[in-house]
Amino acid sequence: MPPRKKKTEPADMKQILWQSADKLRGSLDAAAYKHFVLGLVFLKYVSAAMSEKRAQLEAELREEGGWSEADILSTLEERREYTGAGIFYVPQAARWEAVLERAGTTVEGQTVGEAIDAAMLAIEAQNPALKKTLPKIYASGRVDEERLVGLIRLLDRLAFQEQLGEDGHRKGARDIMGEVYEYFLAEFALKEGRKGGEYFTPESVVQLLVEVLEPQPGERVYDPACGSGGMFVQAEKFIESHGGNPLNVAVYGQELNQTTWQLAHMNLAIHGVEANLGDEPADTFRNDQHPALKADVVMANPPFNISDWGGEMLGMDRRWAYGAPPVGNANYAWLQHMISKLAPSGRAGVVLANGSMSSKQSGEGDIRRGMVEDDLVMCMIALPGQLFRSTQIPACLWFLAEGKGRHSAWVRGRKGEVLFIDAREFGVMKNRTLKELTPEEIVGRVGDTVRAWRGVAGAAAYEDVPGFCASVGLETVAEHDFVLTPGRYVGTAEAEADPDAEPVEAKIARLSALLREQFAESERLAKAVDEQLGRV
Repeated sequence: MPPRKKKTEPADMKQILWQSADKLRGSLDAAAYKHFVLGLVFLKYVSAAMSEKRAQLEAELREEGGWSEADILSTLEERREYTGAGIFYVPQAARWEAVLERAGTTVEGQTVGEAIDAAMLAIEAQNPALKKTLPKIYASGRVDEERLVGLIRLLDRLAFQEQLGEDGHRKGARDIMGEVYEYFLAEFALKEGRKGGEYFTPESVVQLLVEVLEPQPGERVYDPACGSGGMFVQAEKFIESHGGNPLNVAVYGQELNQTTWQLAHMNLAIHGVEANLGDEPADTFRNDQHPALKADVVMANPPFNISDWGGEMLGMDRRWAYGAPPVGNANYAWLQHMISKLAPSGRAGVVLANGSMSSKQSGEGDIRRGMVEDDLVMCMIALPGQLFRSTQIPACLWFLAEGKGRHSAWVRGRKGEVLFIDAREFGVMKNRTLKELTPEEIVGRVGDTVRAWRGVAGAAAYEDVPGFCASVGLETVAEHDFVLTPGRYVGTAEAEADPDAEPVEAKIARLSALLREQFAESERLAKAVDEQLGRV
């Protein structure tokens, strides 16, 4: 009997596909190659999602009865049957099967690259929400036909039909495709190193932001530096995991980089997130795509310490309520931009460099003081190192809450207080160079601590924990000159008492006796040396 083949698990399949696709990359760098791969992944997804819906619709029509074969076939190609269900309509010539068939032939005429570009244009034409977002780069010659064919055949191995997940729930094409897309995004970011940080925030950091901010159904969520849209994906997952409708959230974002803006559109489409990312990629400071927006939840990982943000042209901007940020560093420009976007009782979570908590150069200390005195700062979290592949700069999380302790229903009874959390010792090594926060640290340590401090119904009573967390009044923060570094306030962890340890008094007596013995021995040896020297 021939040996039974080992079953390939979904996680193994993703790794196999990634390794194989990486081998096909050739001389093209990861920053450029990712668009070729992720564009094809998206094409496979929209085709699989439509195919899944098509099969469901056909089964319903046949069960209903009274339909002729021609009417069934006609109905199955009606665009509104798909768009009305939140699924992109893909014309027949643009479907994955058509591209796969073209990749398997050697006839003259349209190249594989031209066929893919034509498919992208056709999908955009049928789905206005995707206008100007899909890559039309496959006929550019940057990846030769042989490699394109290899990629298509590799990705065809991904099965996106409904599957049973590890949690016992069934996953459709969208869920499975979302996992694959996230996996590929993370792997490309890892390949690109520092450059990859421009569009990808480590998943555990995003999860921590979302766990603290707790977006709710019906709220408006905004990210002014949205990268590939990971914040929105995690926000939707959080809402769904807590029994809410993830589609009942208004999502707004902005991204400067053209290709990253396209990645975000594809990523969010795959996850079923309807988002307004503006009419075009644009600079948040100089071309705000959502000027009238007031958001309930703002979350962002803006680039750290950027100096070329155009601050010299924005000296009198209305957003600078606490003072003009320094031209040479955008950290406090990001903070004040996000404050300007907060709705009454809104809240924000921002990833910034550690220096933002204590810097005083060019008026930053005065801006921070104004924010603290206005009771906007809710919580500060110091993060462990090695979380970000794009930078070795230590990072922290700022959490702001409009109306804290006054009219905010989100934070109760904490007027004039700031919660400090020191999580620098958190995290486990993901590989030789990168750490990630664990679910227990995100939910059980930080999340539960913040909920307790906020006074959430059903949460435990809040208590300061030396070395980890402390709730501090503004007068104490003022004594520290408005420096917001958690280590200044949480103190050091109390050492656990060892029941088998020697009593302090007995230990002192024992060590004192030992010291006297050693002194006596030292004197004896000194005399012996003197005697020996006298005989020389």
